Amino acid sequence: MTVEDAYEHCEGVTRQAAANFYYGIRLLPREKRHATCAVYAFARRVDDIGDGRIEPTEKLTLLDAAERSLQSLSTASMDPVMAALGDARTRFDLPVGAMQDLLAGVRMDVLGTTYDTFEQLVAYCHRVAGSIGRLCLAIFGAREPQRAVSLADDLGVAMQLTNVLRDICEDARDGRVYIPREDLVLYRLSADGRFEGEEGQLDAMMRFQARRAGDWFERGLELVPLLDRRSGACVLAMSNIYKGVLARIVEDPEAARRARVSLPIWQKGWVATRSLLAAACA
Repeated sequence: MTVEDAYEHCEGVTRQAAANFYYGIRLLPREKRHATCAVYAFARRVDDIGDGRIEPTEKLTLLDAAERSLQSLSTASMDPVMAALGDARTRFDLPVGAMQDLLAGVRMDVLGTTYDTFEQLVAYCHRVAGSIGRLCLAIFGAREPQRAVSLADDLGVAMQLTNVLRDICEDARDGRVYIPREDLVLYRLSADGRFEGEEGQLDAMMRFQARRAGDWFERGLELVPLLDRRSGACVLAMSNIYKGVLARIVEDPEAARRARVSLPIWQKGWVATRSLLAAACA
């Protein structure tokens, strides 16, 4: 297996599984696209462990094995994801600490961690999504690197908050409640995953969380002018697709609870094209 074969495998995983991300990733030049797909394929693998239908102890064992594999990244690996990730690390100096943060966040899922405060939820979002932002930033490069890292983290929080709302009922059926307890108390909702309370309170809580996510998007998108045109277009495309999902949730929270919200393929393509043009003016 060549490195090219490994990258092709990762791009296939990304194209198939990254319903929102790939529309942005495909705007990148070849080398950056390959490295970003390697990062995504690793993240997808870790996420699949956390969401798998196996015992928690087995999940934790697999996550530990994934973390050990980060200590010996090599293009000689027979695992195409790790081979591609190893090559990407040599080209872009990917921060292994960010990958370890991702693993720590998924361990929180496996252990059934709940959140009393929004600040605790933000810390989780930094681990599972901000980590991906920091890895992508290592690939993209940026002016004002320290500020760029903070803004990439903000975008990660915004996207993960959107995921929390998009998957709120599905997660609850799996025994996962990400909404902070303080917000459930504020909106007089039960904290056991049924979200029972006064009529309309769940809709009001979801709109509140959506406004919160919108604030994180507004801050995080200050990253775009710090990037080169195609990297900025990638970030804009992914962010605007997520913002489109958020807008649909705000428009009809009840429908969003019945079925996972997504944008049609034509609209994702349109967003990607507009993002490329917008990045040129940023």
